[in-house]
Amino acid sequence: MNRKNFLKTSLSIIGVSIWSESYQNKDYPTSILLGKGNPKLYSTDLPLLKKAGFAFKEMQRAAFKEGIEIEIVSAYRSFDRQKRIWNRKYLANQKMGLIPEENIDKIIEYSTLPGTSRHHWGTDVDLIDGSKIKDGELLLTEKFHGKGPYVKMRKWLEENAVNYGFIRPYTDDINRKGFYYEPWHYSYAPIAIPMLKRYLELNLKSLLSTQDLEGSDHLSPTFLARYREENILGIAKGLKSF
Repeated sequence: MNRKNFLKTSLSIIGVSIWSESYQNKDYPTSILLGKGNPKLYSTDLPLLKKAGFAFKEMQRAAFKEGIEIEIVSAYRSFDRQKRIWNRKYLANQKMGLIPEENIDKIIEYSTLPGTSRHHWGTDVDLIDGSKIKDGELLLTEKFHGKGPYVKMRKWLEENAVNYGFIRPYTDDINRKGFYYEPWHYSYAPIAIPMLKRYLELNLKSLLSTQDLEGSDHLSPTFLARYREENILGIAKGLKSF
């Protein structure tokens, strides 16, 4: 096995558990996990936690050598920002006649409940190839497959992202439940793994209660239990190494 393949295998099979162990004793305040805190980000232009930001810059430089300009569409996202996204979609679906349960199920095909987004953690990014013309909605699956503009970037990331600590959470594995496949979304595993572990210790029902969240009256214990197992934990195995 050559050095490149050995490195990739080591990172994808062994490295993630090592990353998790190295961060497992850190304390992640509830406010940070819910997107309500004030995390120390790499920069305004690179809104990731500093360690994730440094790793991202290295990955970005490597991709650039291959003619790919990795560009962030979305990274850190606050609770309030996620709530605005949720409420906008909920009200739009309501106008189309969807009842609350249908409305919520429609939203969580791609969007998270505020307070549950991995983007709250400063570890996750939505990516495109900035060298391509930006035409219409950017984060569409078809743009990452077939003759889409981001195919080259997708293939490069699938081959190399793990070398920099990034893993795609929402894969196209037919056995995975929860959010739909997102070829643009990557998570910085060394921090995201222990953050998830800490997050799962929280009381989701009490923390998500908010007067300003559309449809919150319909977030039953049964729904939240399913949401936890299918959406929060419906991620790539490499991001659940604890």
